[in-house]
Amino acid sequence: MKIINDILATLEYENPVKDIRMGPFQTAVVTGRCGLASTPHDQGPHHKKSPVADAGMLLEKDARELAGMANSRSPVEASIGMATINSLVEIDEKRCAKLNAGDLIASKGEGKKVAIIGHFPFVQKLRQTTKELWVIEKNPQENDLPENESAKYLPRADVIGITGTAFTNHTIEYLLGLCSPSAYVIILGGTAPLSPVVFDYGIDAVSGTKVIDSETVLRYVSQGATFRQISGLELLTMRKDR
Repeated sequence: MKIINDILATLEYENPVKDIRMGPFQTAVVTGRCGLASTPHDQGPHHKKSPVADAGMLLEKDARELAGMANSRSPVEASIGMATINSLVEIDEKRCAKLNAGDLIASKGEGKKVAIIGHFPFVQKLRQTTKELWVIEKNPQENDLPENESAKYLPRADVIGITGTAFTNHTIEYLLGLCSPSAYVIILGGTAPLSPVVFDYGIDAVSGTKVIDSETVLRYVSQGATFRQISGLELLTMRKDR
């Protein structure tokens, strides 16, 4: 994918790969620092084969090769690649604010039409302040829409939030292509890369994660923690207009 390749081209790969952990909900990779990505539950056609072709030997790969797995057709390998990318991205904290994605979407979407790809914990709160809210989800919950409705609702939305797992399942460019040029677009979640490269693709803000305590994060990931359970993280939002 071009957006992934453009991010890969900006990274420095000197640091060795020190650790890789894959829990049921989160994947962590440590190079110069620790990076996270969501572990996919739907493994696609690779689930009948080996989701990670070189499992058990990944620490023998260098950071460039591991990050390149973000382009893999296997969602599990792609999550390892995205976690590696997130471990390598140099976060410009001068461009970031300690701002939760839900609060940003609420601020931008008040009284407007909002579409969210992915069911996030703040969805219920958004329903109280938006003019219309469309939540599009691979596994729809109550009041959610199935993912095949994206082409119908994204072009109508004034504010759009897209889960960072769209990088892992390689739908990000398709989804961005559905967004109105006038829409305010936010990429969010632990998989979302805090790289300014995303602003070249019509994205206005990216809400991602900086790991501040690698040892703690690795312990949580290894013990099956969901993203919301993990300690040792800092939530940051980088905006194009900062």
